[in-house]
Amino acid sequence: MKVTVERAALLKSIGHVHRVVERRNTIPILANLLIRAEKGKLGLKATDLDLEVVESIPAEVSPGGATTVPAHMIYDIVRKLPEGSQIVLDSSGDRASLTIRAGRSRFSLQTLPESDFPDLAAGEMTHKFTLPAKDLKRLIDKTQFAISTEETRYYLNGIYLHAAGTAKAATLRGVATDGHRLAQLDLVQPKGAEGMPGVIVPRKTVGEVQRLIEDNDAEVTIELSQAKIRFTIGNVVLTSKLIDGTFPDYGRVIPQGNDKELVVDKKDFENAVDRVSTISSERGRAVKLSLSPGKLVLSVTNPDSGSATEEIEVEYASDALDIGFNSRYLLDIASQIEGEVATLRLADPGSPTLVQDRDDKSALYVLMPMRV
Repeated sequence: MKVTVERAALLKSIGHVHRVVERRNTIPILANLLIRAEKGKLGLKATDLDLEVVESIPAEVSPGGATTVPAHMIYDIVRKLPEGSQIVLDSSGDRASLTIRAGRSRFSLQTLPESDFPDLAAGEMTHKFTLPAKDLKRLIDKTQFAISTEETRYYLNGIYLHAAGTAKAATLRGVATDGHRLAQLDLVQPKGAEGMPGVIVPRKTVGEVQRLIEDNDAEVTIELSQAKIRFTIGNVVLTSKLIDGTFPDYGRVIPQGNDKELVVDKKDFENAVDRVSTISSERGRAVKLSLSPGKLVLSVTNPDSGSATEEIEVEYASDALDIGFNSRYLLDIASQIEGEVATLRLADPGSPTLVQDRDDKSALYVLMPMRV
């Protein structure tokens, strides 16, 4: 195999695929990238057995062939080669190594046979639809922070993607929750998504898809079945196993009867929470919200370091209420609000609170209170 390719194209492509490869691997072949050259194309492939990313780029090929090389090693080599250089990949002599040449630099990497490289057979995909990249990115951005990292509740370790809404207003909905907070975003349901199975897309897959979206104007094709999902973004194809579990009935957590409405300037509120929480302990992180008509007082008391309070003007006309929240969770949700004004609907100190952007109801957030 002998391939000549531009450094910029090769670096970008290896950058897309090598992130899937775990730094520590008990199976040696999983530390490698599969490189396949044929008919004017260089194909790169990486996998961790749950997730697979494939990309092909134009290249001069004569003759074709395939091999596997250490993923992070070849990425570092190509990254350090001079900009604008032409890179030659050659494995024609000794079959157990790949030579990388650019200008006066020459590297020789040990290879493993391509026949050992696993294939994540996708099987038949039952549903297929297309989304604007910016919509998919928004769905991930608005919900990803609420994905649980607790391995015991593995069915919460991803975004639950499913068809929702009514016949008149059908939506494609993403939901994530870790039991303390919940994030939900609705998109207009794309053609082909009707009747799709509800699937849980793993956290790692979600992160990779988010990073692969480099052009907001692009289109993303999504194919899925009960067990797998595939995203095609330009020349990159990412295939992933889905989490095999049942996502909880999140609808029961979303409060319907919260009658106390608090309207805040999002920036003022976010900054005030951030300031008073400086005092809070790493473990507690609790911030107390004391509400009375037209006024909100935020306070934090830490027996080890002191206390802090801040008062802001708000729109609130219900009964006085004291309620506590984890300040980090409050800030996470506040940072998702794109508009200038946020609406919080509260019930009592022990019930979940609903948070939304006043001007955009496509996303909603639920936050469980803390004892303060």
